Amino acid sequence: MATRLLSHCLPFPKVFLKRFSNIKSYINLGTEMKLLNDKKQFEKALALFDQHGVNNILTLSNFTLTQVLKACAHVGDLQRGKIIHNLIASKTKNDIYVSSTLIHLYVHCADVASAKSLFDSIKNKTPAMYGIMMKGYIKNKQANKAIALFNEIQNPNDVHMILLFNSCAQLKTKEALDLVKKVSKQIPKSFYSNTHLLTSLLD
Repeated sequence: MATRLLSHCLPFPKVFLKRFSNIKSYINLGTEMKLLNDKKQFEKALALFDQHGVNNILTLSNFTLTQVLKACAHVGDLQRGKIIHNLIASKTKNDIYVSSTLIHLYVHCADVASAKSLFDSIKNKTPAMYGIMMKGYIKNKQANKAIALFNEIQNPNDVHMILLFNSCAQLKTKEALDLVKKVSKQIPKSFYSNTHLLTSLLD
């Protein structure tokens, strides 16, 4: 009787342990992918995702998804990134980290239109998102758009200033030079500790 009862109860811990193991593997997947990304081993990170995460993408944490998208950006795999975006759109639309990583993916892969569309759809934009979008415009030789976006930022930080000066340097026009002179007079003193800002201003 006791043996029969024990055998009847065993499936529960087995199921629990299996589910716990799956959760643990998802957590480890994100961590392991980050380690590979930090070492710039992006192909290996994606191979790990293909092996352990691709069939369970809707159950992955947002942290893991950012690592997948980061790897896609660095290897230039726009198609894979778009497929993932379509699959997770409803799940992550309010996550600023996933959204920021998606914007970075698009601008890094020269799909500025998709980046702009996603950027415009976000209600509560972070300073980092503005920076990513400005940097994307500069990377894709659209400095005028980077400057226009800078003008939309209510309280630009030192990174935004650097990107503005880089945009003006890319244009090399009188108007751009005049803008640099104007903005440089308004730079808060606290920003002068940023050597990158001073370098970009000199450039």
